[in-house]
Amino acid sequence: MCGILGVVARSPVNQLLYDGLLLLQHRGQDAAGIATCSGRAFSMQKANGLVRDVFRTRNMRALAGRSGIAHVRYPTAGSASNDEEAQPFYVNAPFGLTLAHNGNLTNSDALKDDMFRLDRRHINTESDSEVLLNVLANELQAAAVGASLDPDTLFRAIAGVHRRVRGAYACVAEIAGCGVIGFRDPYGIRPLCYGAAETDQGTEYLISSESVALEGLGFRFVRDVAPGEAVFIDIEGNFHSRQCAQTWSLNPCIFEYVYFARPDSVIDGTSVYDARLKMGELLADKVRRELHAGDIDVVMPIPDTSRPSALQLANRLNLDYREGFIKNRYVGRTFIMPGQAVRRKSVRQKLNAMSIEFRGKNVLLVDDSIVRGTTSHEIVQMAREAGARKVYFASAAPPVRYPNVYGIDMPTRAELIASNRDDEQIRAAIGADALVYQDIEAMKRAVREVGPHLESFEASCFDGVYITGDITPEYLDRVENARLADSASSDEAVATAQMNLQFSVASD
Repeated sequence: MCGILGVVARSPVNQLLYDGLLLLQHRGQDAAGIATCSGRAFSMQKANGLVRDVFRTRNMRALAGRSGIAHVRYPTAGSASNDEEAQPFYVNAPFGLTLAHNGNLTNSDALKDDMFRLDRRHINTESDSEVLLNVLANELQAAAVGASLDPDTLFRAIAGVHRRVRGAYACVAEIAGCGVIGFRDPYGIRPLCYGAAETDQGTEYLISSESVALEGLGFRFVRDVAPGEAVFIDIEGNFHSRQCAQTWSLNPCIFEYVYFARPDSVIDGTSVYDARLKMGELLADKVRRELHAGDIDVVMPIPDTSRPSALQLANRLNLDYREGFIKNRYVGRTFIMPGQAVRRKSVRQKLNAMSIEFRGKNVLLVDDSIVRGTTSHEIVQMAREAGARKVYFASAAPPVRYPNVYGIDMPTRAELIASNRDDEQIRAAIGADALVYQDIEAMKRAVREVGPHLESFEASCFDGVYITGDITPEYLDRVENARLADSASSDEAVATAQMNLQFSVASD
């Protein structure tokens, strides 16, 4: 999961893109990057780390130009976590092109082979975003006549990308001296929208993963980019758009509404906050059916995403709502986490239970979802240690039973607590006195009631249905093997780092 921005303005955009990345920081904390264009020259700064850590004053001064793109990265399974993988990516042929991508390509390996054998292009990293960049560059080269580019040529190239690429992708790209493009996969899995701002010099346009960035930067939300559609803002500020896919349908990732998106965003015409409130209402109905509400003294959210659902659940059941866990927002990044013990410690560093709210009470904890179960188990234990008499647990999302291949870094099936356990076994594993999961259809209904135009969702991690139709058991095995290999490599790096540290201490 990543966040992307693209802008064509009437004044320098370096500060605007930086501020926009801060508004999208929740979509990725692994790496950040900005590429701007002045004339036909690109300037770029990118590295691992949070936005505030990647950019310094000298970097910002070097990012000249009135147009550019930006990216925050949350790495997907099997991807390397190094500076070379940070985005945007750049290629100098045919016109000079930068690209930032949110999503995951499911035919990346085949495309990489085609790049080498047919297109004579070299892929330098393991990132599928670099593959996508080169596919776009190759399609631009094939569509262009001479040295000039017009909107028709660009849209033909995007149509070529849709024909070749499979998976989920929302992208922004800039062509040197030409303008900024934004486009979305034909299934509309990953979100993308754009807005406009009127200035004395003319209209400015901003493309973003979420509407919250538009509003926070003073842009008027115009609309979402449709599945398969491309929008193009030329360097003069003229706006163009076209549907570039032969067939398309809207299937937004439902995990955006459950967890990833900011609550103040509107995705595909649907308020994320209102969807979470509705999830809480429907979850309350199931809690009423499965638990005796009179046995519950208080409802508490697990900060932060579950607050709307927990609040609405408490209101619907006429129960007290309390903030029992306080989140420490100033915990630094944990660079080495060699196993479950350290992961559990990190949970306690980030959350603190207030004993006064737990002591002697039967508590219903509400979380947005349960993935590994490690965090849930630790939170249940924290509640008991704080004095809770009984601890019930409710999840606003159904059990996560399947891996996600469209840009969410889900664990392997073996790591998913629900992959081979029923609800009672999960309850025992996390140590709760009772466990209530949202039903899959209730979760979908919650979003549909807020956005009635949404008919279908990408919900593969819950229902195992992969809407692109190209996901086989063999593909899932390859993805998980890549993740396991990457994990083994990380463990080896951790062991080496620890050994070096011990050697250093002994030497001192």
